[in-house]
Amino acid sequence: MKTKVLSIVSLFVLFTVSPRSSKRLSSAHRHPTGPPPRIIRTCCAFGSDLKISGIPFKKITEVTSFDKIGKHVYLGDKSEGNGIVYTERGGFIDLGHLRDIADWTNYLYHEIIRNKGKERIITLGREGGKKTLTLWIPQDLSDQRAASLAGRIAYDLSVWHEIGTWFGTSYIPFVPERYSAFSPEDQYSNLTGAVLGVAALQSGQPYEEAMTKLLHDRLIDLNVVKTRQATLDAMENVVGDWWTRDKKLPSKKVLIKRYVVADSTLVPWVVPQLKTNQNLLPVSIPAYQDVGLAEMYELDFKLNRKFPIARIFPERGDRCISQRDFPAMIRYIEAETDVLQFEIAAELEKVQRRKERRAQRRKNRRN
Repeated sequence: MKTKVLSIVSLFVLFTVSPRSSKRLSSAHRHPTGPPPRIIRTCCAFGSDLKISGIPFKKITEVTSFDKIGKHVYLGDKSEGNGIVYTERGGFIDLGHLRDIADWTNYLYHEIIRNKGKERIITLGREGGKKTLTLWIPQDLSDQRAASLAGRIAYDLSVWHEIGTWFGTSYIPFVPERYSAFSPEDQYSNLTGAVLGVAALQSGQPYEEAMTKLLHDRLIDLNVVKTRQATLDAMENVVGDWWTRDKKLPSKKVLIKRYVVADSTLVPWVVPQLKTNQNLLPVSIPAYQDVGLAEMYELDFKLNRKFPIARIFPERGDRCISQRDFPAMIRYIEAETDVLQFEIAAELEKVQRRKERRAQRRKNRRN
């Protein structure tokens, strides 16, 4: 009973607080002494009017509009107006995810610049287990390549967040976040954040100023819809296909389809009913073509017991992995999501048949 009460309280905190943000940093204080918090901005559950288990009076809709998007603030600020928007060439964009990965790129860039010619080990906290980053930065690394390296590492960290979330890591105790892992907009938004973060650092302009303009211009290029209602309409077009209201958060079965990829080039998912003659805009991070950058860092994870290491890596004798192990974990998750999608489809079919039987009984009573 105690665990159930704690779960309900945790759910209430998770889904009712405003997007988390750290105290705004001025231009003179953009170089934090430690890494950003694991969760910078809490955003966003895919769908609209989503019910929450144990909280009957609360529904979640984390959708915003182009006119609400404010200036970019390093480590977040409530004035940013984050949420999900729909674009004709890039599908759904989670602005919180995008901004977070851009900010991680900014943080990592300054760590790389400060540690040229050194080996540097950075503890990044715990997310599914102890997480560390080791850097081996040559003295002659250019600022341009330093920004590319930072974007590459930031994207790797975003991939880990999706992987870890699938296996049960969570920000709020007792609240599994598997419902949000690899949702249709996550990875495209994450990679776009890394790309824009690199571009901001390479622009020669102050980071926040550059990110504000780059984000605005990218959304215009993606043909962002202009109103919140247009994004809600796009969500409705894929209800029952990509997501369902017949399940309650934090059920992993709220999402029917998941975009389980971690490639360096991603093609967005767009709503089939809203597809136009506009070409889709894939996003790509060129840093993965720079082989030398791969030798300059390693992400190490000492995993907890939530991860089925023996099944994914039967040859392993420990629970330690690196970013080079991500492809094997992605393949394992793909197989699990295929099974889950089949289960959800079968359950929703039963729900639909029950609804039809109830409707028929009501009709018979009226007659």
